[in-house]
Amino acid sequence: MGAYLFVHFSGTESSENSEQIYFSVSEDGKKWRTLNGKKTVLVSGIGERGVRDPFIIKSPSGGKYYIIATDLSIYHRRNDGNAWIDCQTKGSRNIIVWESDDLIEWSDARAVEAAVENAGCAWAPEAMYDPERDMYIVYWASTVSDDGFKYQRVYSAYTKDFKEFTPAELYINNASDDEIANGAAASNIDTTITEYGGVYYRFTKNESNSSVIMDKSVSLSGKWEPVGTYNLGKMRGFEGPTIFKLHNESKWCLLLDHFTERTGYEPFITEDISKGVFEKSEECEFDDIYRHGSVMPITDEEYERLKNRFE
Repeated sequence: MGAYLFVHFSGTESSENSEQIYFSVSEDGKKWRTLNGKKTVLVSGIGERGVRDPFIIKSPSGGKYYIIATDLSIYHRRNDGNAWIDCQTKGSRNIIVWESDDLIEWSDARAVEAAVENAGCAWAPEAMYDPERDMYIVYWASTVSDDGFKYQRVYSAYTKDFKEFTPAELYINNASDDEIANGAAASNIDTTITEYGGVYYRFTKNESNSSVIMDKSVSLSGKWEPVGTYNLGKMRGFEGPTIFKLHNESKWCLLLDHFTERTGYEPFITEDISKGVFEKSEECEFDDIYRHGSVMPITDEEYERLKNRFE
């Protein structure tokens, strides 16, 4: 691996193209530039005609790439005074999917209904290959009508091809029946997972506290426990976590979208992901405002292919 690809949406909801998919690259994971003249690479014309929170994953065999994203456009809901409420209570239950063999030519967007039938939305889908099942586990956040769409919970389903999904099941739930009854439950959205040394590390936004929590497990479908030494849990106003290891360094970079300031991503570095003790970094440079997306390490050959096509 020699570089990185950042797939994201851009800026605010003030234009039709802001909620579409942009590609940015970096050779060192610190200095980023947006490809294609800062224009969109993929555009969804189906569903809500906009996408947010894109996530990219490469198949374990290396022969296929998938991008999945939230089917949502706040821009196209701009005349709806209750847009942020309506999109959680009567929004799309679909995930938008693209696939490619080379990162250059992509399929048309397709919509796959993954959420449970009484869900009000399906937000920020991500995926991880699960060797125990030889399938991808896909996870996203949904509200449901059972509690009046009050709490976001993370659901999951399995797929081999991002076309056919197993029935959705609850994956992360910090809202017990008692907590729901007394109004003290926590909502969870924006989950991302990475693996290192046989341990999975999971970062999730606690929507109720507007903070990002961290937990770990030795199995994607097993029991998860908090990382006790993690130090960013009291920081407020961040969401959309994405994490990657810096090439040729024993460091990990956690990027968090500072949504309350609308300034895009800020970097936090740790030298030991198992401890989760991160420090704010001043080394990263972004050439624009990147909103909730994902970073994928790429080879030198993939990097050159992207540059040759989109620069």
